[in-house]
Amino acid sequence: MSDLRLIIGNFNYSSWSLRPWFFLAHHRIPFDTTRFSLFCETTEKDLTRYFSDGKVPVLRHGDLEVWDSLAILEYLAELFPDKRGWPADRGARAVARSVSAEMHSSFPGIRSELPMNCRRRFPDFHPGPVALREIERLFSVWRFCRQRFGRQGPWLFGDFSVADCMYAPVVMRLVSYGIPLDEIGGAYVKTLYNSPAAQAWVALGKAEKEIIRESEADGPSEPI
Repeated sequence: MSDLRLIIGNFNYSSWSLRPWFFLAHHRIPFDTTRFSLFCETTEKDLTRYFSDGKVPVLRHGDLEVWDSLAILEYLAELFPDKRGWPADRGARAVARSVSAEMHSSFPGIRSELPMNCRRRFPDFHPGPVALREIERLFSVWRFCRQRFGRQGPWLFGDFSVADCMYAPVVMRLVSYGIPLDEIGGAYVKTLYNSPAAQAWVALGKAEKEIIRESEADGPSEPI
């Protein structure tokens, strides 16, 4: 039994939960998982035992609780310095933190129009103007990171970093909704989505039975 426990929501829907889970799974760090189904009649009561105001994810390390996905990732990067959660170069590290914070606080159109749903495909989906503009911004961020800092490997900053964890949920969305990708975006999506950790998350999402109507996009869809 590990001394790290990650409290998360549904694998299929909980984009915020994916981020720290992805870091731990990618690096094969031992941890235990407590999963709660979101938006059901017991969720509020289930989460009152944590000091996160009813939100997931939460990381428990001994008697310490850390909440909020980016704060958890910062903590894990400090706890496991050998995993190099942030780029070693100071400039690259500053940009990695900038794009991680932007993902954390921005892109509301993508979040609302393209709710994460790992087990379905939406072949005829057409984003609205707000989401389209945000998708273009997303691609420009990826091009900037890959062209300036990512030449030594396939991840945003070459080596795997916290920034990749922050963008993992939006990669899931782009795949599910069939969003056309440019060359750099396509290569990055392929790297992240086909990674063992990401595929393990998708498999866990597919195995779930819950349907959260609030997180199901309108329009026809197909199971994967």
